[in-house]
Amino acid sequence: MSALTLPEDDWIRGISIKQPWTAAILTGAKTIENRPRPWKPGWVLLHAGQQIDRSALRLPLVARTVRGQRLSTGAVVGIARITGSHQDPDGAPLCSPWAHPGAWHLELADVQELPLPVPARGQLGPWKPTGDLLGQVFQQLPGFRP
Repeated sequence: MSALTLPEDDWIRGISIKQPWTAAILTGAKTIENRPRPWKPGWVLLHAGQQIDRSALRLPLVARTVRGQRLSTGAVVGIARITGSHQDPDGAPLCSPWAHPGAWHLELADVQELPLPVPARGQLGPWKPTGDLLGQVFQQLPGFRP
């Protein structure tokens, strides 16, 4: 088996998201992420932040979606591709039951969960992963091609 050759340029970022929202993305149910600003399309590492949004666990939509899922924290738990960002027009119905009014909705596709979480520190906003972190992540996704 040959090692995966990753692009050398600036092709991937990390996005830190509190649990249980990260777990909902990994199930495939939550296909948008709410942010205060748009993000460029491209690949992102899905980083489960250190904190769990405990109040979200009481929301029926969330509780149904993440039942039985692990809620890892402080680790990269998957990858996804942002295909676009949009805001719903004022007064229009929200694009998804996961959407927040007034937020930018990052459209997520090609979500892949890692078999094992990779411990990592995230940060607010898009962050650049280290080469070592990328190596650990993509060792678990041998079929991935950017």
